[in-house]
Amino acid sequence: MKKIFQTSLAILALSFVFTACSTPQNTNTTPSTETSATSVSRGKFVGTWTLTNVTYDGLVPNAVQNVFDQGAPSAFIGSTWKFTNSGNGVYTLTNGQSQTIFWSVFNGGTTGTQLQFKKLYEGDKAKNVQEGYRLNVGTVSGTGMTLMSPVAVGSGTGYIVYTFVKA
Repeated sequence: MKKIFQTSLAILALSFVFTACSTPQNTNTTPSTETSATSVSRGKFVGTWTLTNVTYDGLVPNAVQNVFDQGAPSAFIGSTWKFTNSGNGVYTLTNGQSQTIFWSVFNGGTTGTQLQFKKLYEGDKAKNVQEGYRLNVGTVSGTGMTLMSPVAVGSGTGYIVYTFVKA
């Protein structure tokens, strides 16, 4: 009787192990055309984007007067951002002012996925530039993306929300 009990227990334990390690059989694998910010490949960003709108989440409109050490958020509306697969890029404001950047995607940490970039000036090498900017990725698809810049507000966080369309 003791051997039957031990054998039954061993079979039951093995069945749990095999069930836990097997792949799910009925998984929904429908691809999505829009990717949320869990983990995004850099290829999703490659191309030319136009910043079409700036909104505020948890902030009073126009509470932030300067972003990217360059100007008011509204000054970026209509700007074009070009991202190459090599990490080189440039953004151009509607007034014609351009800024060369080096960009990458940061997946992970408690912040989620972020698009990060450094401003490069003549003679700069990206590896030697220590300061840069990180924008939380809201969504990114083949036609549009939303990036959010966190701003400390009291004991919380508000966001400047940048909406882009792919050119």
